[in-house]
Amino acid sequence: MTQNSHISRRMFSYGLAAGGFGLALGGRSALAAPSDMGFGQAEWEQKYDTAESLRVPRATTPLLSSQTVAATEAAIQQYRDIAARGGWQPVPNQTMKVGTKGNAVVALRRRLIVTGDLDEAGGLSPVFDSYVQASVIRFQARHGITPNGVVAQQTLAALNVTVADRVRQLETNLVRLRSFSGNLGNRYITMNIPAAAVETVEGGVIFSHHAAGVGKIDRQSPVMQAKVVEVNFNPFWTVPASIIRKDLIPKMQADPGYLADNKIRVIDKGGNEVSPQSINWHSMDAVNYRFRQDPGADFNSLGVVRVNIPNQYGVYMHDTPAKGIFGDDFRFVSSGCVRVQNIRDYVAWILKDTPGWDRDHIDEAIRSGARIDARPAAPVPVYWVYITAWGSDGVVQFREDIYQRDGFGAGVASIQERAAAADPHAHGDNALLDPEGD
Repeated sequence: MTQNSHISRRMFSYGLAAGGFGLALGGRSALAAPSDMGFGQAEWEQKYDTAESLRVPRATTPLLSSQTVAATEAAIQQYRDIAARGGWQPVPNQTMKVGTKGNAVVALRRRLIVTGDLDEAGGLSPVFDSYVQASVIRFQARHGITPNGVVAQQTLAALNVTVADRVRQLETNLVRLRSFSGNLGNRYITMNIPAAAVETVEGGVIFSHHAAGVGKIDRQSPVMQAKVVEVNFNPFWTVPASIIRKDLIPKMQADPGYLADNKIRVIDKGGNEVSPQSINWHSMDAVNYRFRQDPGADFNSLGVVRVNIPNQYGVYMHDTPAKGIFGDDFRFVSSGCVRVQNIRDYVAWILKDTPGWDRDHIDEAIRSGARIDARPAAPVPVYWVYITAWGSDGVVQFREDIYQRDGFGAGVASIQERAAAADPHAHGDNALLDPEGD
């Protein structure tokens, strides 16, 4: 587990994690970090003011909308103009935070001024003060980076992407956005893979935002369109064959008690439960059996809710017992399915027009522990999309091209390093298997 991951989760608990949907920079006290954050400088406690124009508001305009298309077109022109004026110069590869002094801070100020993250009136002082910190937080919020005001590896990488690449990235994503310019429905759900974010949309505005956990680099979540047809409370989870081969067999070789510890039962072809000890775990014998995990909020890989969206990829959306992932900015942790933050609010919106399924009844169904299904009054369209750059509510947003689909090839090593550093054990995951299909 990296230090950045620990910081990420801790900052989230203080209301600072912007995730995929931007950050509203509030009053002075909102960004005062706790004294035990580990940065070792008294200046970290100081408060600051920042111009209203530098705040990154929580988005209200849907990602898939004509307004976003228009804002992205404007962003392309903005970044073309920046390119015509010479773009920006690289920021030195040096960690910076409040109190840092030197030429690297001057270079950072110049870079932030070019893209409007720092007011030009802030000057080119060699001191990293609270105004620079506010501007770094704005930049981080626009790039889906934990907004902690510290310029470290991930922030430096985003700062040093060339303006030419940013223009091409916006142009590439404009094509993707335009493909969704038709009528998507009055109520629909968008899941943006690179942002690891879900938004529910109703009447042309965003109703709710949800951080998400999406597919790993080698087990990617698909771009697709589907519909929510059913919500399953307290679901069983049946381990698919791919997970049996890739994950379950190695786990049982390492720990023969894994199945029992995670309440996963072994079922033979006749429907009878058999002992795990009857299987040769040093062969592929296990693929001849069905493995079913009992319902349970604390251990079931699906948590307490599965959202059924039938599709050719066999993926779906669900809760998770590993809530810690939602506080990290690197949330590419699943085997293709999508884990949704605040799942109860999410399904309450899905079922809002279904008689007998208000929030109290949803909580009661979960509390009962019984396997219960509910259907929305009408199927809700779901769009899983891959958008890495867009304009929204006066802000230009960028995300890492996590699956390398933009075609530029930049940042592959950085992404792979961060993926390798992701550690499910650090979130109380107890080495749970990642749900994929059923």
